[in-house]
Amino acid sequence: MYHSTPFRLLLFLLSAVLAAEARSGVDPLFASNETLEVTLEAPFADLMRKRDEQQEEPGKIRYTDADGTTVELDVKVRVRGKFRARRDICDFTPIRLNFRTSEVKETLFAKQDKLKLVTHCDTRSTAYEQAVIKEYLTYRILNLMTDFSYRARLLRITYSYSDSNREIESYAFFIEDDERLGKRIEQQLVTTNKLRISDLQPEYTNLVSVFQYLVGNTDFSPIAAASGLDCCHNHTPYSADSEVFYSIPYDFDQCGIVDVAHASPNPRFKLRSVRQRLYRGRCINNELLPTTFELFRGKRTDLEALVTNQAELSSKTGRSIENYLESFYEIIDNPKKVQRSIVKRCN
Repeated sequence: MYHSTPFRLLLFLLSAVLAAEARSGVDPLFASNETLEVTLEAPFADLMRKRDEQQEEPGKIRYTDADGTTVELDVKVRVRGKFRARRDICDFTPIRLNFRTSEVKETLFAKQDKLKLVTHCDTRSTAYEQAVIKEYLTYRILNLMTDFSYRARLLRITYSYSDSNREIESYAFFIEDDERLGKRIEQQLVTTNKLRISDLQPEYTNLVSVFQYLVGNTDFSPIAAASGLDCCHNHTPYSADSEVFYSIPYDFDQCGIVDVAHASPNPRFKLRSVRQRLYRGRCINNELLPTTFELFRGKRTDLEALVTNQAELSSKTGRSIENYLESFYEIIDNPKKVQRSIVKRCN
């Protein structure tokens, strides 16, 4: 059975490639990896003061189209988030934009309705700008490994405060909407309290487990959430037949590769910092590890190019990411380290 694993994984990957070719492609907003310059106008002083998720205020978003035309769209703006919405964590919260679907036709935002915007958290520190870019790249890393992942679009954004004489500039990024992701990968969004590990597609689940190890993430669960919340913690479940499920990860601000100032490891893991990796994959999928490692080895050059080609990264930040990636490959290329740090640490 062990020897059949590479063949099973190749079949899975081949079917995913064929399915991707059969689809019409990603939405226009996420079809490019170029940094998009936008201006977002809204009463941010009031929104950030109240931090009321029920408060949705009118705003406008402006950008320059490919032909040089300035496009302005009406949006409704509200704050969102849990940890990053806390006043003692961030002075600028994540945001959700609500578009008029009738207005976005034939624009860059075609097919968009509601979009999450990941913001810079602290306006006083350039380190938080770099953290935004690092978290954006974390999404891009998973995009390289599998089509079953959230797309992201990096922005250079000017926040224009309509309720005060203020403008600030920073980096941010949009995250692909849950429904749009489901349509792209031809899977239905699932609402459930919890899943069993046996419900999850094993090759995909193992790929994501190794990805989470690569980026140094422990703040997730592909099968459960906190009491009273829908499954799953920083994962969204999808299925085409309610028999095989794909639990797709998001929200990477607690990752070691991002290493943002407000991040801290869960005390139950007894880690020194978020930079310390801990493998949280499932032992039942350990037979898949050799082939999964080969996939990551095959993508190493592409992963390194992501960092090299991201012009917005400072040289210091770029070196930090490169060193973190290198330490991952040093582990998976060393059988003793694989046994000690991955195989024996599985759940």
